[in-house]
This record gives sequence, C-alpha cells and structure tokens, in this order.
Amino acid sequence: MNMPYGQNKPTVETPCVRHCCLDSNDMCLGCRRSLDEILAWHSMNDQQKSALIAIMQQRAIACKNR
Repeated sequence: MNMPYGQNKPTVETPCVRHCCLDSNDMCLGCRRSLDEILAWHSMNDQQKSALIAIMQQRAIACKNR
C-alpha cells in the first residue's frame, strides 16, 4: 500500500489478529478491543495505541485466569 506524500507508516501496528467475533459486551474475542476501540483505532495517535495495547494485554490475562 502506498502512503500519500508526506505521510509516514504508523509505528504502532494494528492488534487485529483476524479472529473477529464480538461477545455480548461488544468485546472482540480475538484482539480484546471493544467495538468503540476498534472503530477509534485509526484516529488514535501512537501513544494512545500503545496505551490501549497494554490494556488489551491485561484483558487477555484476566480472561485466561477465569
């Protein structure tokens, strides 16, 4: 994919693992993002994306411990 002139490739890649399935709380069972977080991903800056990835990692750990 070509980036428009003057734009750099994002440094934080999407956490999507292509196993999209929302639970009853609109939480993706693949990446552990909420539907709102998925929709907002492209408007987030790298700092926000990194913070969200940390939250997603905690969600995944909590889910495994259930």
